[in-house]
Amino acid sequence: MRIDCPYCGSRDLREFSFLGDAETAGSGLADATPEAAVADPAREATRVYFRLNPAGRHVGLWYHEGGCRSWLRVERDTRTHEVFSVAFAGERAR
Repeated sequence: MRIDCPYCGSRDLREFSFLGDAETAGSGLADATPEAAVADPAREATRVYFRLNPAGRHVGLWYHEGGCRSWLRVERDTRTHEVFSVAFAGERAR
């Protein structure tokens, strides 16, 4: 699978790390902190261990670890790995 980074261009999947669902409350970057885990351990356990695994079109957060180190929102089909759109995490996909 290739992801079209808005900054670096088309790159191999191995340059990226997947965080999780970009649309679900509680899956964002702000909630993945040690303070959040201490504040509500049950919510943190749910966030880490009970994720949905959708088949089909899905928007996820990806970190371009092997490139520009940007957080990206990637809309793709989890069955075919077709990528529909990619945008920086703070923006909506084009």
